[in-house]
Amino acid sequence: MNLTLNDVVGSVEGTVFLTENDKANMNFHVTSAVLDSRLVTEGGVFFAQKGERVDGHSFIKQVFEKGVKIVITEKTPEEVETEFGFAAAEWGSYILVKDSLIALKQLGKAYREKLSIPVVGITGSVGKTSTKEFIAGVLSQKYNVYKTEGNFNNEIGVPLTLLRIREEHEVAVVEMGISDFGEMTRLSEMAQPDIAVITNIGQCHLENLGTRDGILKAKTEIFTHMNPNGEVCLFGGDDKLLTVTEVNGRKPFYFAEKLNGDVAVNITSYEDRKLNGSDATMILNMPEKGFDNVSIKVNVPLPGHHMVINAAAAANVAMLLGLSKEEITAGIENMQAINGRNCIVHLSDVLMIDDCYNANPVSMRSSIDLLKLAEGPTAVILGDMFELGADEAQMHYGVGEYAVQAGVDYVYCAGKLSKNMYEGAKDAFEKGGKSTQIMYWEDRDSMMAGIREDFESGRREMLPVGINVLIKASHGMHYEEVVKLLKELNS
Repeated sequence: MNLTLNDVVGSVEGTVFLTENDKANMNFHVTSAVLDSRLVTEGGVFFAQKGERVDGHSFIKQVFEKGVKIVITEKTPEEVETEFGFAAAEWGSYILVKDSLIALKQLGKAYREKLSIPVVGITGSVGKTSTKEFIAGVLSQKYNVYKTEGNFNNEIGVPLTLLRIREEHEVAVVEMGISDFGEMTRLSEMAQPDIAVITNIGQCHLENLGTRDGILKAKTEIFTHMNPNGEVCLFGGDDKLLTVTEVNGRKPFYFAEKLNGDVAVNITSYEDRKLNGSDATMILNMPEKGFDNVSIKVNVPLPGHHMVINAAAAANVAMLLGLSKEEITAGIENMQAINGRNCIVHLSDVLMIDDCYNANPVSMRSSIDLLKLAEGPTAVILGDMFELGADEAQMHYGVGEYAVQAGVDYVYCAGKLSKNMYEGAKDAFEKGGKSTQIMYWEDRDSMMAGIREDFESGRREMLPVGINVLIKASHGMHYEEVVKLLKELNS
């Protein structure tokens, strides 16, 4: 890690207390920077934060015993001694700050400024993670790539992501998620992307952002602190993104499907192979990078039309970073699904689409469309979508209505907001829908108990043998537990 003790002291605003040995060795390269005491390494930096459930200051004795180089703390040694019994006299070096998370962001920004590798920042209402995976996967054909892990895409996750980049990495792909105005500006200030990618402007976080115009304004804050000589890649199939015609005096690059005009990646044909993915032809047009209307034919192995769009985004970034036609094709065709993101799981007598990581009205419909590509009977196990604002009831109603109209055979909903989803499904059924069974539970655990009892009784009325089932809800509903249950029952 190219970060010295002197860099830490110079970046974090606070009162510094150093041991005599550390004062004499300020060029020591720290090994890591973490919030989680379990991840501390000898020679690392530990940020002690008082959380809702756990106070990180209670682990300061432990991290010093593990050989941490310096602790960032909101509490004095005397306060920690009083609360947790760790003697003030036994402390090593530390910096006393008002807010450890602000200190984390300060250090993340300082470390980013020392990096010489290109940073790709990705945001959008839907598809950030799958687009990140596609971009990282394609770029890995040429470079050693570091990408955001898990859900590390917010004001805590982004600096931690930056601080995990090491000397061997040649490109960083950083996912950037927000829920309110101003957040993206702060993320951009830390990440300072050289390439900014926006996947779409949908209907997420309307509670704070109000309208799609508000979402556009919040998402395009990513341009605020990006490299002024950097490039912007936008989905040309989004009406709001098409209004972005210039960033820092440069035209954005568009990736799109059958879009007229100046398009960097244009999907000219698309053949759906259902759950086996898609075949597509793309025209790559970036003459300054050696692509003058170059045609490539690719098999996108992940199912769903949106995955072809994600592949086009990856091709756009790959051209900017100097990959060849052959490398772009190989990167797209070698993609693999990740858990919780339209991951197809073949169980003993059930095909499960695990898309439980997150949900909003657009992604719900997209996943239902994917489910309908399966052969045989279909079921959806759906849960609440959060942060939708004043229209949340109608949006849930619309998803339930859509599921029945799409011909899903079994519709199951759980959660307080999903009562509206259930009502939408019922009303659509009464208007001529063909669903076999529509059921509602107030909470996830009650639904899971019903599924378990149905399986273990041998009736299998809820999820018959040979069913294709989609599992999807907002992350806070923890539908990964439903995924685990079905795996257990079908083991």
